[in-house]
Amino acid sequence: MQTRFSPEQLADPDIKVVNDILRACVHCGFCTATCPTYVLLGDELDSPRGRIYQIKDMLEENRPAPAGVVKHVDRCLSCLSCMTTCPSGVHYMHLVDIGRAHIEKTYRRPLAERLLRNLLALVLPRPILFRIALASAYFARPFRRLLPRRIAAMMALAPERLSPPSPIGRPQVIPVSGARRGRVALMTGCAQQVLSPEINEATARLLTRHGIEVVIPRGQGCCGALVHHMGRTASAHAQAARNIGAWTREIERGGLDAIIINTSGCGTQVKDYGFMLRGDKTLAADAEKVARMTRDITEYIAEIGLRETRRPGAFPVAYHSACSMQHGQKITTVPKDLLRQAGFEVREIAEGHLCCGSAGTYNIMQPVLATRLRDRKIGNIDATGAPVVAAGNIGCMAQIASGTEKPVVHTVELLDWATGGPLPAALQGRDLGPVAALSATTIAAE
Repeated sequence: MQTRFSPEQLADPDIKVVNDILRACVHCGFCTATCPTYVLLGDELDSPRGRIYQIKDMLEENRPAPAGVVKHVDRCLSCLSCMTTCPSGVHYMHLVDIGRAHIEKTYRRPLAERLLRNLLALVLPRPILFRIALASAYFARPFRRLLPRRIAAMMALAPERLSPPSPIGRPQVIPVSGARRGRVALMTGCAQQVLSPEINEATARLLTRHGIEVVIPRGQGCCGALVHHMGRTASAHAQAARNIGAWTREIERGGLDAIIINTSGCGTQVKDYGFMLRGDKTLAADAEKVARMTRDITEYIAEIGLRETRRPGAFPVAYHSACSMQHGQKITTVPKDLLRQAGFEVREIAEGHLCCGSAGTYNIMQPVLATRLRDRKIGNIDATGAPVVAAGNIGCMAQIASGTEKPVVHTVELLDWATGGPLPAALQGRDLGPVAALSATTIAAE
């Protein structure tokens, strides 16, 4: 693709990145076939190719973002399916993020939208505030139909029951019971430790059972993805810098083999810290180091080797591969291979490349499109006949669970159970066949 940025514009590091990305695009249109919004709407402006042209025009002209461009860029899920499909290696993720930052700087949204985005940016990254918000949502749920659509969508995602805060959320060192094989930092996340603290607990058990000492570093917090995808660059960089500082101090104090993340959306963001902070002379080197050390929990378990498991038999599991896992981090077969190694029957989901509609805050900001994608995903899950859904991203888990009675569990919860941990809470009391009767006590005894 030809570009016409001026020399003055190209002196801006972000515009230089945009120029290089645009020049890689050959207009082939392969991306349209796998773009969820184009599949639903059939509008070229809601395809990656269409958004590329709109962002190109907006940035080349160096003009404030027009409402039409904002509408179509806002509809992008950042699922990155287009990047998997693209034969030319167009880095759409960085392009759309720079486009969103320009929108945030130059476009004044309607008041209600500004207030909602400010609320989400304030509450979701802070577990205490998020817990209070979810508790409030419980009492407001009966009035959901009377509320604005986006607020109602937020209410619909709130769980009916909140787990108590987990001790895993506090800074600490979790020792192994036998010989130590390694030492890792576990990112406990922000929304996840409120919505499903069981995931972090299962991760810690699985790692220590494999001889890996787990450190919960003091000072870590939200990865910054939520505000980053809102175009709020300064806030995203501040959250990234806090994490980099926390992990760097731990590396210097006791050494780390890896930084473990069990939410693939966060993992994709942290693995991009090197690019995010490339212009920060103070943090750039540490950001690159952190990005290189980051592993999804399934990646790390595959590297060290899954211990012998008590095979649950032919336990069917529909594995949903989060977009941030398969497209963002290019982790495609590892989680399924581990589940099979642990004895589960993994069933593939048709249209597995299409997003479930979660996409961070997308299911709140774009509830109509998100619901259509969710229902399409659930239809494909139902077609597998599997009684259980496994995924590696809390956003996907909450989105899918909001539209189905099937239990949705994290991959690490199943691996933990198969190697001696407790039955995942979502599976307790479910009729899943003889394997469901196996308690953690039985597994441990055998």
